[in-house]
Amino acid sequence: MDDRTVLPPLLGVLRGQRPSRPPLWLMRQAGRYLPEYRALRAEKGGFLDLCYDSEAAAEVTLQPIRRFGFDGAILFSDILVVPHALGQDLWFEAGEGPRLAPPLAQAELATLQAAPQRLAPVIETVRKVKQALSPETTFLGFAGSPWTVATYMVAGAGSKDHAAARRMAYQAPARFGAIIESIVATTVDYLSAQIEAGVDAVQLFDSWAGSLSPQQFCQWVIAPNAAIVTALKARHPETPVIGFPKGAGAKLPDYAAGTGVDALGLDETIDPVWAHKALPAGLPVQGNLDPLALIAGGETLDRAVDTILEALQDRPHIFNLGHGILPDTPIEHVERLVRRVRG
Repeated sequence: MDDRTVLPPLLGVLRGQRPSRPPLWLMRQAGRYLPEYRALRAEKGGFLDLCYDSEAAAEVTLQPIRRFGFDGAILFSDILVVPHALGQDLWFEAGEGPRLAPPLAQAELATLQAAPQRLAPVIETVRKVKQALSPETTFLGFAGSPWTVATYMVAGAGSKDHAAARRMAYQAPARFGAIIESIVATTVDYLSAQIEAGVDAVQLFDSWAGSLSPQQFCQWVIAPNAAIVTALKARHPETPVIGFPKGAGAKLPDYAAGTGVDALGLDETIDPVWAHKALPAGLPVQGNLDPLALIAGGETLDRAVDTILEALQDRPHIFNLGHGILPDTPIEHVERLVRRVRG
């Protein structure tokens, strides 16, 4: 695409353009730090019910756009709708997080009865948001990357060290590989449906990529994400894909080269000066403010923002956090962040 083509700011950066100030959105920008979200959540009940209520999920997606005017809106959903569509039962325990049954550490993948219809409300959410969103706001879809999704499917819940999935990956690689392949296939169809319903770009969240050794990282992070990117590019060659392998550290250049993503998310542990030097020239990056610096606010926030802006000024850059915004983040600190980034 010609660099002079007028695109929405965030989509333009994903295409390699470099505006004078980077566009801005925040991971988990639709969430518990917003009073309007808390009010709607109290009205609708459980988190999963909210994800599958297309009208409510569309409203949640739009809330931070109305309040802050972010350059990107990200679909309100959850990465675990994919294992739900693959046939696992899914629910959320108050104060404890998600639960999936049966855990694939004990059960066989073949015993699951796929239920792809469970994803239909999410696609309807995409359609509703697209109708309501300004053309200037880039609409981002997303899915969890196969390794991260598999850690939940194998253990039946979240865990600190992802030991159940890591054990299976070492001890029964064929069995674990079949789980990964099923996630890849479903994710490609799911993201393709999001694109067809109206999202402008998609992000792959690999939240637990940092728990793997280099060889396992190549096998269970780079290769499956590359398969998704290749399949999506065959169907939707113009749709950018952002990869976010949290915790990848020094493995980021290998991830960028091996997956073929169009842009790379940087978590808060990455030195942006190093990232600019180490990553392929011209590759758009996203990030990487520490969510706790946003909570701190004041001059601490200002210095952190300025450091990132300076380090990445010569590269296509989308300003974002290094991970999701935290529930106790003050609204006025987000407002300060927006003012600082936009100068």
